[in-house]
Amino acid sequence: MRSKKGFVVSKSGDKTIIVEVETSKKHPKYQKRYVIHQKYHVHDEKNEYKVGDSVTVYETRPLSALKRWTTEEPTKK
Repeated sequence: MRSKKGFVVSKSGDKTIIVEVETSKKHPKYQKRYVIHQKYHVHDEKNEYKVGDSVTVYETRPLSALKRWTTEEPTKK
């Protein structure tokens, strides 16, 4: 199960937050590192996160048209 760490940048309605994840990549030819910012719509069942909070998100089944991530840690079988 994939997980990512980021910061909450917006609250988008009930039980939904938008998390910005920052990753760095290396250019294949010039070998320079650069930063990529991606935003994910994340399911927040308890509405416990506010703008600016640090959060770890986990991949899950599609919950809506945009939400593919959740804040609850998945249970291991």
